Amino acid sequence: MKAKAKHTADQIASGAWNRPYTREAAAFPAKSLLDYKFWPPVARVDNAFGDRNPVCSCVGMENCS
Repeated sequence: MKAKAKHTADQIASGAWNRPYTREAAAFPAKSLLDYKFWPPVARVDNAFGDRNPVCSCVGMENCS
């Protein structure tokens, strides 16, 4: 079974694991990740809605000096 969303290091290292796939499959869904793994700080932003509708909180260019 394939792991679904990205998993943070905290999720992988937590004591509870109630998913239908192994921790190893969640942490390393591709063998190439064994050498070069990126640990995202969060799994998802506001679930799928936040992933599809990012909001920029940057000041506009007119505010730069």
